[in-house]
Amino acid sequence: MNINRNTAFKESKMKITNSRVIRWAGLAAIGSGIIYIAIQPFHPLDVFSSVTTTRWAIVHYLSIVMDILAMLGIAGIYARQVEKSGRLGLAGYLLFSLFWALSMAFHFIEAFIEPVLANVAPKFVEGLLGMVTSVPSAVNLGAFPTVYMLAGLVGYVLGGLLFGIATFRAGVLPRWAGALLALGTILPPLLSSVVHHPFDRLFAMPVGLALAWLGYALLSERREQAS
Repeated sequence: MNINRNTAFKESKMKITNSRVIRWAGLAAIGSGIIYIAIQPFHPLDVFSSVTTTRWAIVHYLSIVMDILAMLGIAGIYARQVEKSGRLGLAGYLLFSLFWALSMAFHFIEAFIEPVLANVAPKFVEGLLGMVTSVPSAVNLGAFPTVYMLAGLVGYVLGGLLFGIATFRAGVLPRWAGALLALGTILPPLLSSVVHHPFDRLFAMPVGLALAWLGYALLSERREQAS
């Protein structure tokens, strides 16, 4: 009897732990989605004069927090549907998570390194800003532009598309949230010739909404099970 009770207690404890992990992942996804939407209207122009402003610092500090929350949230979303999302879900998860990891590295540079180098190496800072605005750099940036481009096209666009489709097909979480994620991530390359920077930041809205929606689904699902 004691063995059975101990086993039942361990299983119950494991379920509670798993539930908490998924719940925190849901909160992380909600947080990342809200921040992703909120910072777009307040993001300063990607010009040299913005780099040393308080507004620039605040936006990129929040962006680092957003990246961390997004990685945690996406991990929870994938874990919830791992059995039904298949290889497509795995590929999408890995690529989409890689984007947010690389994005955190770039946001760290923008938050802590660019303001310091603004007076020391202005041409280098202008070159980094040019990666965002599609302006050729006057100095050699090494692999930075290539990594930045691949992070956007492969990690964000392809990864988000695959992850969104896998979520839609799995049917574990809201299908239309997955569809919104897939649609939102492919909007930039589809409409880049029509909507130019910085107005292309509007494309972050559906992706942020999809992340928050999926996070809320995780959170509400776990609350129902706990009740």
